[in-house]
Amino acid sequence: MATWWVGIWLQLGPGVFSWPLGHVVRKNSWNIVVFYGSQTGTGEEFANRLSKDAQRYGMKGMAADPEEYDMSELSRLAEIGNSLAIFCMATYGEGDPTDNAQDFYDWLQETDGQLNGVNYTVFALGNKTYEHYNAMGAYVDKRLEELGAKRVFDLGMGDDDGNLEEDFVTWREQFWPAMCEHFGVEASGEDSSVRQYELKEHNDINMNKVYTGELGRLKSFETQKPPFDAKNPFLAPVTVNRKLNKAGDRHLMHLEVDITGSKIRYESGDHVAVYPTNDTVIVNRLGQILGVDLDSVISLNNLDEESNKKHPFPCPTTYRTALTHYLDIIHPPRTNVLYELAQYATDPKDQENMRKMASSAPEGKALYQSFVLEDNRNILAILEDLPSLRPPIDHLCELMPRLQARYYSIASSSKVHPNSIHICAVLVEYTTKTGRLTKGVATTWLKNKLVADNGHKSTVPMYIRKSQFRLPFKASNPVIMVGPGTGIAPFMGFIQERGWLKEQGKEVGETVLYCGCRHKEEDYLYQEELEEAKKAGVITKLNVAFSRDQEQKVYVQHLLRTNKEDLWRQIHTDNAHIYICGDARNMARDVQTVFYEIAEELGGMTRTQATDYIKKLMTKGRYSQDVWS
Repeated sequence: MATWWVGIWLQLGPGVFSWPLGHVVRKNSWNIVVFYGSQTGTGEEFANRLSKDAQRYGMKGMAADPEEYDMSELSRLAEIGNSLAIFCMATYGEGDPTDNAQDFYDWLQETDGQLNGVNYTVFALGNKTYEHYNAMGAYVDKRLEELGAKRVFDLGMGDDDGNLEEDFVTWREQFWPAMCEHFGVEASGEDSSVRQYELKEHNDINMNKVYTGELGRLKSFETQKPPFDAKNPFLAPVTVNRKLNKAGDRHLMHLEVDITGSKIRYESGDHVAVYPTNDTVIVNRLGQILGVDLDSVISLNNLDEESNKKHPFPCPTTYRTALTHYLDIIHPPRTNVLYELAQYATDPKDQENMRKMASSAPEGKALYQSFVLEDNRNILAILEDLPSLRPPIDHLCELMPRLQARYYSIASSSKVHPNSIHICAVLVEYTTKTGRLTKGVATTWLKNKLVADNGHKSTVPMYIRKSQFRLPFKASNPVIMVGPGTGIAPFMGFIQERGWLKEQGKEVGETVLYCGCRHKEEDYLYQEELEEAKKAGVITKLNVAFSRDQEQKVYVQHLLRTNKEDLWRQIHTDNAHIYICGDARNMARDVQTVFYEIAEELGGMTRTQATDYIKKLMTKGRYSQDVWS
């Protein structure tokens, strides 16, 4: 098999490059590169799985973050026989690339370079509830072909609204046989478990050299240095943490974090990313069930010494730190984790079922769906319910995905609160089919970030993610904001900003809000602030849907229909900007349908024309969504 020499350079910083990766690749005969565009870690996880698969076919693979390489060197892949570029590309927001794939996306749009002779395939990760389903994956697939690259396997479409894991496994099981045929290679032996990292225990180490939760630089939480970003978050003290609802069985909260002296800048509509930690009860129980000392200091070192990914998480560290800060132990594990851990089950039936769940056989898929997904079993629940399964903790830590940052729409305006960021969230807590209480990692952690009377302040590791969700450039444009539940968050910032503009003597257009909650006397979020803004003339019209205060449920979409004449005038005549924030699966879709109906009825359009009309508003930036599912 031909070795691979390609001048993709490892990028150390803006415009700064170190040695060409090519000499490493040549030395190691890497011939499959899996590039990933990942916002929540799943794309990266899939890329790692595919690069690991390559070994089973006598090939050598590596997972690569496109942000770290000069992607204009992609054409050099054509110089190597039996080489392949795989792209695991997630779509983020409104059909956008993920942060780490933004530069690659920009290059694809601008380049007229030729990629003749480059073999590629794409697996797209998305969610059908969103308007631009898998837009990034589809674009990369189409654009690479336009530039002359050769698609050697069909575009895979993963839907997180359905079963993303199943979509990936099915695609992967068809992909590898097609690759073998294309390159004329055969799978080497058994589909066995291959370790990527080896355990090193540190019995005598200076504790100043041990990671305690930092994401990048050692001791970065002790000596904070700007600029702050995903790899260097700012520890923001929590100055306010109050419950928003007066009654009811839910816990809705408002937090304020202090960014004084951090040089962090934000705008209304941006997101704040926070890094939570796992529940200590679950971490301790994992240590107990696996019979290990969680405070042992360890490193997991890549067996491939030339790989640019030396460890799966910052090392050296303790098992306790890894399970608390670095690993996702709450989400149900993916099938590859079950497959790899199956070898440690001493009961043959457990072993068989775990392997079956990792296959694409209908029976295996159904078992994974019911036992893992529907019963919502995390790794601890699986260990508790399969007493014969007691894997080595280092292998478990190698397989667990990284704990990811959580994004919240900022509920404040920097014009009014330049040194403070406000967060609005609802505590996630529910009982699973197996009777276990499951708590949301981030919201449980945020709820416990209390402001002590003794002056001690809890801190939140955070950074800002810029957004396209922006108020109109001209303050005189009307704005229509639709945000039920915690979807009101960015609109608190918008309302503060419109109030500030008014105080500056600017001409401010109509500011119309549609929000909603279950009961007026229980969970009317920010009632005082909203009524005050209405009284001051900042909010022109305040429309609140109390969904359960009457026999027939009333939602924001019902109130929109009631005000259709006003809405049509604001949109069609007065150039209003529409903003939707909240649930993508039902609310955002239903609200969009109401806008179609209004355009049909009052604009005299057919449904096709009405759909095109709203799509044009989106293209012009006059219909923006900040939604999640």
